[in-house]
Amino acid sequence: MTSDDLGCGVRFNPLPKDKTFYELFGKSASHLVDGARLLTGMLDAGSDRAAAAERLKEVEHQCDEVTHEIIRRLNSTFITPFDREDIYRLTGGLDDVMDDMEAAADYITLYRIEELPPEVSDQVEVLRQAADLTAAAMPRLRDMRDLDEYWIEVNRLENHGDKIYRRCLAHLFSGAYDALTVMRLRDVVEQLEAAIDSFETVANIVEQIAVKES
Repeated sequence: MTSDDLGCGVRFNPLPKDKTFYELFGKSASHLVDGARLLTGMLDAGSDRAAAAERLKEVEHQCDEVTHEIIRRLNSTFITPFDREDIYRLTGGLDDVMDDMEAAADYITLYRIEELPPEVSDQVEVLRQAADLTAAAMPRLRDMRDLDEYWIEVNRLENHGDKIYRRCLAHLFSGAYDALTVMRLRDVVEQLEAAIDSFETVANIVEQIAVKES
């Protein structure tokens, strides 16, 4: 008798796992791609930053809706594709990235910043690459294969982002800006750095899930 058999020759079929979670993770990550590209557009000369920031806020709301859907499904599903706690952590991590990007865009418009330090473009480029990598990685959660390159590359990007952040702070305190402008720009720069860190947190969560499930 196999482990799937019960007494009297009755065969036990395990309950199927809800695979919708994978689709929702992918949807959440696709919103991060949209958010990073909107941030990139805000750096273009002559761009309507207020309109882009408003659009990013809409994308952030869409991401929130996906987050709520995952939590609702998690609370009503008996068997999940992997650990419930890990689903909570991954969901929250993806949501944190979007919140950080939206906050950076909000600072730019609230402070009416006309000119951003050149290092900000480098930070946003790191975010764009990390968003693309994260979106590409989510479908691979289904079989937990070929994910190591994802978290290694996101970790490399985060290290690169740290260097950009330090260069940007040095630029801000070089005397090129007045004190009030330094405070405003620092809020933007630190929020972008937080978004980069949040991407690494997501990658670390994925790595931990893959190790558990392997």
